[in-house]
Amino acid sequence: MRPLNGVPGRDADRQHGAVTGLAAALALLAAVLFAVASAVQQRSAADVPDADARGARLLLALARRPRWWAGTLSDSAGFAAQAAALGLGSLLLVQPLLVTTLLVALPLGARWGGRRLRRSDWVWAALLVLALAVFAVVGEPTAGVDRAGWRSWLPAWIVLGLLVGGCLAGAAVRRGTARAVLLAVAAGVAYGVGAALIKGVVSRLDDGLLALLTSWETWLLAVALAGGTLLQQSAYQAGALEASLPAVTVGEPVVAVALGIGVLGERLRADGAEWVLIGVLVVVMAAATVALARAAARDAALVPA
Repeated sequence: MRPLNGVPGRDADRQHGAVTGLAAALALLAAVLFAVASAVQQRSAADVPDADARGARLLLALARRPRWWAGTLSDSAGFAAQAAALGLGSLLLVQPLLVTTLLVALPLGARWGGRRLRRSDWVWAALLVLALAVFAVVGEPTAGVDRAGWRSWLPAWIVLGLLVGGCLAGAAVRRGTARAVLLAVAAGVAYGVGAALIKGVVSRLDDGLLALLTSWETWLLAVALAGGTLLQQSAYQAGALEASLPAVTVGEPVVAVALGIGVLGERLRADGAEWVLIGVLVVVMAAATVALARAAARDAALVPA
């Protein structure tokens, strides 16, 4: 029998919904793993005197600390879950969900420190969850292309290169909080670029190992992740987590979403007044993310080493 009119469309919608749901679940799993990693790695990096190790020497010093390796293992597992999520869903869906890292890091820090969360923390957490849910429903993020040629990337390279260069130049002559924030912004940019490149690398897996190893996205992804890790650990070392965590947490999804729209052609299915609502939701998500990042950093700073 031929299927009734509309049934194939409904089946396709169900399949798309299942794939989107799996992508969202993997993104949330990645958020949990990243939360554990950030809490553990920050404690390890903060214990290394700034005068004793910088740059590559910082990583060598951290490599001698078992606790840092535990955080790195959790971070690697989080990256694998993020890559799987991006292989199934769009940057516009996956990257905003990763800010729920804070919803895990915050109670984790409070539990380790033997404290209760403040009422304001619960309010911001509820606002973030609500804003993310409404954003996903109203915006209906759609996937674009997995890969784009280098000419499409060129404007982004110029803008982001100038931003990272300015941050590194400023960090070289600053100390304390200012240095931590500048390094964290640069790390957020590196991770955001890495997230956008993951889609292209994952799409290459079906073409075989040779195609993967000869793809420029693969090697640039490795540089972005290695650079982001070095910058993030340097930011953790330079100042309090309260200074660096908000910049990294907000910077990565902002850069990734911008690249998803500007380079990979992803879109939101919004119309008319829905754009106003989306604008409000973005502001709420940003404000809640910053507030929760500061609260998580505050609790982490009080946890005994």
